[in-house]
Amino acid sequence: MVASVNIPAIFHRASAPWSYAVDEDWLILRLQTDLDVEQVFLHWGDPFEAGILGGNWNWKGKPVEVTERQRIGPYCLWTCRIAPPHKRCRYRFELRQGQEVWFYGENGPCTPQQVEAREIWDFYQPWMNPADIPAPPAWVADTVWYQIFPDRFCRAAGSPAEADLHPWAAGPVTNRERYGGNLRGILEKLDYLQDLGITGLYLNPIWEADSVHKYDTLNYERVDPRFGTEADLVELVEEAHCRGIRVMLDAVFNHSGPRFAPWLDVREKGPASAYWDWFMVNTWPIPAGFSTRDNRYYSFAFAGPMPKLNTNNPAVIAYFSGLCAQWVRDYGVDGLRFDVGNEVSHRFLKAVRQAVTAVRPDVYLLGEIWHDASPWLEGDEYDSVMNYPLQMAVTRFFTDQNRPAQQLVWDLRRCMTMYRAQTVPALFNLLDSHDTDRIWNRTPEVDAFLQQIALLLLLPGSPCLYYGTEIGLPGGHDPDDRRVMLWEQTEAQTALRREVQALVALRKSQPILRTPDVDFSAQEPRCLVVRRGDITAYFNASHAPWKLRTSEQALYQRRWDGAALAPGGIYVEKGTKYAGSYSSSDF
Repeated sequence: MVASVNIPAIFHRASAPWSYAVDEDWLILRLQTDLDVEQVFLHWGDPFEAGILGGNWNWKGKPVEVTERQRIGPYCLWTCRIAPPHKRCRYRFELRQGQEVWFYGENGPCTPQQVEAREIWDFYQPWMNPADIPAPPAWVADTVWYQIFPDRFCRAAGSPAEADLHPWAAGPVTNRERYGGNLRGILEKLDYLQDLGITGLYLNPIWEADSVHKYDTLNYERVDPRFGTEADLVELVEEAHCRGIRVMLDAVFNHSGPRFAPWLDVREKGPASAYWDWFMVNTWPIPAGFSTRDNRYYSFAFAGPMPKLNTNNPAVIAYFSGLCAQWVRDYGVDGLRFDVGNEVSHRFLKAVRQAVTAVRPDVYLLGEIWHDASPWLEGDEYDSVMNYPLQMAVTRFFTDQNRPAQQLVWDLRRCMTMYRAQTVPALFNLLDSHDTDRIWNRTPEVDAFLQQIALLLLLPGSPCLYYGTEIGLPGGHDPDDRRVMLWEQTEAQTALRREVQALVALRKSQPILRTPDVDFSAQEPRCLVVRRGDITAYFNASHAPWKLRTSEQALYQRRWDGAALAPGGIYVEKGTKYAGSYSSSDF
């Protein structure tokens, strides 16, 4: 006897990523069910094809079987694409399991016997307004980023002596040491980055601040003198552009530093300050002390020296919107990354986007959000977010030898279907950063390390390497992940960099790798297959050789003997486009 349809497992809503226009012609629809549902049909058509709503009508819609499905843990995700000729659409779903049939529409599930009574009101009805269709800048999908923490990357030759600098040397660090890295140091290493294959620079904050990390801004209009001058920034951007390298700056607008002039004015004058409403102060006079756990005012992570800006305030919105437009106009930067991007107001972000796109329509706006960021990706705020769910999925698999490849497949599918298809190529994919421990610390072994780098560069999205990752630079959690870059590299580090360089070149040579097209499958216990159109990549993370039958063009191979892929091995081939979306073995 076939079990009944699991009604509570069914889910759909008429908004992204379940229902959305991928462009002006195509609408993508997704439905979640449990694994036992055998067939799904979409009933759809123009809402007015049988008359005007409320008239003597008999709208049915045409049924189309939904054949694309993929398993994500205990659920099945069904996906279909339709092209409404008049940009409007009415639809609902039909589910079949054994002899049982259910319809699912805006009012939830119903049986065939209940359909007629609910017909008029039981459909989803989207309108594909071109102005509401997000379209991230096309250049982002072609970009391989490199994140730089300026104080620790490179100190230019001939830089003025500074008495408080630590010697440039390997080893653990804190947030107290200054090493003297600067903008001209980055400028000196552009050839190195170009040779590595980098086409985008993401710089941690460069504006004047008291700390090493610069997330406590003192002056948003002045490059920190320890890093250089505004002229140095202009030259860096220009020289990067000459090498085909874009530049993205960190925008720290959730909070300021303790010596930001408006905050000093508030501390001095209280409610009489013209900047009182620039912040979120709850107690006056403000008590002494570092922590804000008593809610004296809101700050970043209870840190008193980082008072939270009131990004609902029109004056704050106007100031920082104008500032962003100035950065884009005066320095020629290509993107802005918004620190603590989930705590900045939606009103603020909408205004910033209008201001910067008026200067340059293809500026890339990236939010630092560690969780599902769908509300920020409607096309009028961020273009993309830092893809930490992907980082966590890859980290869990490679640090837990008992985690099966099938679980990684489900995690990757979840990451790839979390947002609109057009957003996926612009997602900022990373495996380590200034906020995480480094890859080499998690997996200090060359094969596992390179498997993660290869996976990063083969997946949909815009990949980013944290400075020094290409040579296996170690580092624990913040702040130890901010060690100095090693320019006198060992033979082993040079060899590792060459492997990373080859993987970057592979990504750049294959246009299919810059699209959202992807499929995954698992071979137990820990072997992964990634398919990108006519490219297939195999990863053996198990402890035994994996026999493969390949006769295609090899694009990259490591630990491959012509018949089997050894543990830790990678094999990437190009051949006939993979036929069939998802294998039955995944269900």
